[in-house]
Amino acid sequence: MREKTSSQEHRGGSDLTLVASPAEGAFGEKLAQPVNRQRPLILRLVSRRWLLATILVIVGVAINIRLGIWQLDRLEQRRAFNERVLTQINQPLLVLRGDALTLDLANMEYRQVEVTGEYDLSHEVALRNQAWGNRLGLHLLTPLRIAGSDQAVMVDRGWVPLEGSDYQSWAEYPEPGTVTVRGVIRASQNKPDYGRRKDDIPAPGEPPLKIWYFANIEGIANQVPYSLLPIYIQQAPDPAWNSLPYRTQPDLDLSEGPHQSYAIQWFTFAAILGLGYPFFIRRQERKTKAETTNSLGK
Repeated sequence: MREKTSSQEHRGGSDLTLVASPAEGAFGEKLAQPVNRQRPLILRLVSRRWLLATILVIVGVAINIRLGIWQLDRLEQRRAFNERVLTQINQPLLVLRGDALTLDLANMEYRQVEVTGEYDLSHEVALRNQAWGNRLGLHLLTPLRIAGSDQAVMVDRGWVPLEGSDYQSWAEYPEPGTVTVRGVIRASQNKPDYGRRKDDIPAPGEPPLKIWYFANIEGIANQVPYSLLPIYIQQAPDPAWNSLPYRTQPDLDLSEGPHQSYAIQWFTFAAILGLGYPFFIRRQERKTKAETTNSLGK
């Protein structure tokens, strides 16, 4: 009867079975040759050798996919913002008087407006950390008592230099009498887009806060003796006005930004990691097989 010799060696998750081979040694004896009977790839991925790496790859793929979805969410938010802004920009000029004062102005940011009244410099405040070119300064935020109404609206009259600027020096920029202001509606802000800056709003009876980080209309309303509209107006530049305060307009970027390209990058990373990992396993297994074969042939 033909004699068979068999053994099994487990290296790197591969099963190598030695069976009888027609090859003969120097004295005519049969030499066992390795025949590779590999387990399915899915089993090798969760073998003891590759289990930790497989888990890390799965986590990496999941993170990359989540980041891609996050960028798509940001893209949708950007598109919604652009649509809302363009809708308001394309609206006709809104004159703030009469029934217009009762509209939902907080949801009309960036719409063009016009209002007539007189400034109340005694309750003027300023917004800090405002730049004009390379110069640091403030924006003056002044209540405008609306003509024919008991209400007022805060107006960002523009930029003034920081050098030598204090509460008393703001009196250098009066605009007395009845004025007509044209600009855009801006929403109240009470927190930063990033960072932890905040304004310490004075409690009743405390001295008013004169310099603010944000145009927090609700907070400013607590220190004026009349009703304020829930928005403020950023006054538009006027060719006839060439002195301080320098008028400014919002710096709007209505593009879709880089979010779509970022999403594609994250999904590409996930695909490379998820699809490339099995090929890496196969290459490592083949390398192990070759090393095993060489060691048995010696």
